[in-house]
Amino acid sequence: MSFINYSSREINCKIVYYGPGLCGKTTNLQYIYNRTSPESKGKMISLATETERTLFFDFLPLSLGEIRGFKTRFHLYTVPGQVFYDASRKLILKGVDGVVFVADSQIERMEANMESLENLRYNLSEQGYDLDRLPYVVQYNKRDLPNVVSTDELHSFLNGASVPEFDAVATTGQGVFDTLKAVAKLVLTELKRGR
Repeated sequence: MSFINYSSREINCKIVYYGPGLCGKTTNLQYIYNRTSPESKGKMISLATETERTLFFDFLPLSLGEIRGFKTRFHLYTVPGQVFYDASRKLILKGVDGVVFVADSQIERMEANMESLENLRYNLSEQGYDLDRLPYVVQYNKRDLPNVVSTDELHSFLNGASVPEFDAVATTGQGVFDTLKAVAKLVLTELKRGR
């Protein structure tokens, strides 16, 4: 899971944004990246092939404090949304410390949301992880669109474990940092427990 760099006195944590294609994973990361101070973040890296894109960057939040004298550095990743790229998704989930499941709130995307959540559970279990035992939050993105499912309905279909959930409009930033802070806090709580 987390990686400790003793020379820089940093604990490195990996948070993966997972969800169906075009749900807003990349938009979340770009919004966070663009509003994080330059001295607190690394470069944003885009691993792109002809048809898929995976984003990654790391940052050192100053407000979250230290754990046993170590600073925490978060590495944020997105996975390609299309099921065709399942091997890439599995690889990106390796060593994950926390997950943000980004759901597309549009009515016509409900089936894709449920398939993606099931795929997340399966890919985690293939590597010995259990989603219900990981720091995990759900974001209901695209809440500004006219054809959205109610939050109650999204909750009943996608959040049976009742983990923290957030309404969001990633293009404007609504709910983006609330989602990130919640998953980061859960990851830090796990680290403090010494797991």
